[in-house]
Amino acid sequence: MSEDGSSQRTRPNVLITGTPGTGKTSLAVIIAERTGMKHINVGELIKEHSCHDGRDEELSTNILDEDKLLDAMEVIIEEAAQEGQGIVADFHVCEIFPERWFDVVLCLRTSTDILFDRLTARGYNEKKRSSNMEAEIMQVVLEESRESYAPEIVHECPSNTIEDMESNVTRIEQWTKHWIKDRT
Repeated sequence: MSEDGSSQRTRPNVLITGTPGTGKTSLAVIIAERTGMKHINVGELIKEHSCHDGRDEELSTNILDEDKLLDAMEVIIEEAAQEGQGIVADFHVCEIFPERWFDVVLCLRTSTDILFDRLTARGYNEKKRSSNMEAEIMQVVLEESRESYAPEIVHECPSNTIEDMESNVTRIEQWTKHWIKDRT
């Protein structure tokens, strides 16, 4: 892959990030289907490749082994590029990924009343739910996105309703077409 990670690629790479419960995976699945991109559910990839180093019982979550995750993802991203396929990855952490991997970053935002209900439906314990609610209120993931990537590629997107999701899908479909057209 080239130094900036994009010159050999013929399809773009998209990162969808946001607080847990904002709809990242649902959006990524639809975008992948409609654009022909390869979907990488980073949370599932972590489980499949055992990219964790112990467990945080208080938050009921595994402790991420970033190096192992990045090694696994790099292989997938390179294979997709060689096959002429872009990727759409979704994860609640964004600052660990090399900037060169992604051409656009969507940070999903959800109103706290809706997010509370989604996290409760997932069975999050009180501490984990409160921690994620606080992260959304404080715009933690959005700020991390803005600090980790060029400002022009980071987009804050509402994710409260089906209409919001459809709008976000349409936006990325159009953006993808322009990205490809600009490079051919």
